Amino acid sequence: MTIRGLIARFTQQEGLNFLLTNRIPRAALTRFMGWFSKIESPFVRDFSIACWRLFSDLDLSEARKTEFKSLHDCFTRELRPGLRPADPDPSVVASPSDGIIGAFGRIAETELFQIKGAPYSLLDLLGDPALVESHRNGRFLTLRLTSSMYHRFHAPYDATIEKVTFIHGDVWNVNPIALKRVERLFCKNERAVLQARLPSGDALTLVPVAAILVASIRLHFLDLTLNAQSRGPTVFPCDAKVSKGDELGWFEHGSTIIVLAPDHFEFADNIVEGGRIRAGEPLLRKPQV
Repeated sequence: MTIRGLIARFTQQEGLNFLLTNRIPRAALTRFMGWFSKIESPFVRDFSIACWRLFSDLDLSEARKTEFKSLHDCFTRELRPGLRPADPDPSVVASPSDGIIGAFGRIAETELFQIKGAPYSLLDLLGDPALVESHRNGRFLTLRLTSSMYHRFHAPYDATIEKVTFIHGDVWNVNPIALKRVERLFCKNERAVLQARLPSGDALTLVPVAAILVASIRLHFLDLTLNAQSRGPTVFPCDAKVSKGDELGWFEHGSTIIVLAPDHFEFADNIVEGGRIRAGEPLLRKPQV
C-alpha cells in the first residue's frame, strides 16, 4: 500500500479523524493557515504543495498557471479557459461549483437535513424570517468541496443578487464524519447568505459555509473578503446583475455550498448523493413558461 493509502486508511477511522480535525484550537489554526498560506517563498510553497499532494488527490493539470506565488495562490487557482462551461439550456440551473453531492431533497416546511437523521432549520441557517418564507417547502442541495478541488464558485443562472448577509460563527470541519457528530453544524459555522432573484421572480439562495482552515469567502461583486476578522456591517444590500456561469468568488480552501430553490424546481437526472459534479453541469431544472 502507498504512503497516501496508509494515511487515508489511518485518518478514515471516524474517532481519530474527528479528533484530529475538530478537537484542536480550530479558530487559531485557521488564522495561522490564512497567514501561512500567503507566504511567498518558493521553499514554503513547494513543501506545502508536496504535503498537500500526499494527503489528497490534488490535480493541477487543469490550472491556468503552472507556477504559483504561494499555497494560497494554488488554493484559489483559476482553470484554463473553457473548462467549466455553464450548461446553456434555459431550463437548467447549473451547479455553482465542483463538489460532492451531499444531502438534498424537499424542505419539510422549514426543516432540512445535513445527513439523514440530522435535521436543522432554515431560520437557524439563514437568520431571516422573510427569506425562510421564500423557501418554505422548497428544494435544497448540499455541495461539499474537498481541499483538492477547484475552489471558485459561479452564478448558477442569470440573476440579480439583492443582498448578502455574513454570519459569524465557528469553523468546524464539514466532512461527513463531523456532520454525523455535530448537530446543526452548518448553522454554527461562519457563512454568507447570497439572496438572488431570477428573471422569473423566483428566489434562489446560495449559502457558502466556511470550515476549519477556510473561514474566508471572497465575493467579487462586492469586492470583499469576509472572514472572522471582518468588522462593520454584516448585511450588504446590493443590485448585482450576474449571468449564468459568471464567477462570484472563491473559498480559500474546501468547504460547502448549500443551494435553496423553489418547490417547483426539479433535481437534474445526474443528482445522486455521493456523486461528483462540476461547476456548470445541470443541478436543477426549472419549469419553462
